[in-house]
Amino acid sequence: MLKKILSPLITVGLLTACATSPTGRNQLIFLPDAQINQMGLQAFEDLKKEKPISTNARYNQIANCIAQAITQPLGGTWEVVVFEDKTPNAFALPGNKIGIHTGMLTLVDNQDQLAAVIGHEIGHVLAKHSNERASQEMAVNQGMGIVQAVSQPQTALGQTAIGLLGVGAQYGILMPYSRTHESEADTIGIDLMAKSGFDPRQSITLWQKMDQASQGQQPIEFMSTHPSHGTRIQQLEQHLPQAMNFYQQAQAAGRQPHCSQ
Repeated sequence: MLKKILSPLITVGLLTACATSPTGRNQLIFLPDAQINQMGLQAFEDLKKEKPISTNARYNQIANCIAQAITQPLGGTWEVVVFEDKTPNAFALPGNKIGIHTGMLTLVDNQDQLAAVIGHEIGHVLAKHSNERASQEMAVNQGMGIVQAVSQPQTALGQTAIGLLGVGAQYGILMPYSRTHESEADTIGIDLMAKSGFDPRQSITLWQKMDQASQGQQPIEFMSTHPSHGTRIQQLEQHLPQAMNFYQQAQAAGRQPHCSQ
């Protein structure tokens, strides 16, 4: 009986929990930021215990240098970990956690392309996409259990919770972001990299390269968890003039990162 009463109340709460994303899009967010951040922290700690961490000094230097350049204006402390994994993948979690696979570092050609990847992932965090998806899942399907489930990734509900945060392939579940979330992360990411002094034109080059790499084959992991749609590069090209203005302003202000060896 209590469950029947609570379900409508949770749904009503979600419908009245309005928020606005960095691009001005209306969102329905139900969970407190502190709660979703704790889910991200728990998931990241579990990953660090289960996945080998790279000791490659060059990889760690480049990844941390780029992430620091992008996140410094955002404030807060961001943790960056390079995981020893040949799949070209990257992710960012609520609670300011960034994970990059060594496979992504070997795929990109320069610091600007890696900045595009990192900026895109940070875009998901800034736009609270994990909170948006977890809130909807909690209200519609799973109830409050989704919040605690992240600490039990071996369970089916735990896998769903991890997937909602934007990571989870290693647990056997892929939950791609929606087209809206992807487009939003692209826009936020290209602006972030440009404002930090990275060449936003390399964002388009990166996605063209990823698209070519997956043609006629099973999509690489980064592409499968971050669907590439026919309009993605077009949208980036349309947004490029604004990003180039940010880039030129950053260059004029002396923001010229040199993260590659």
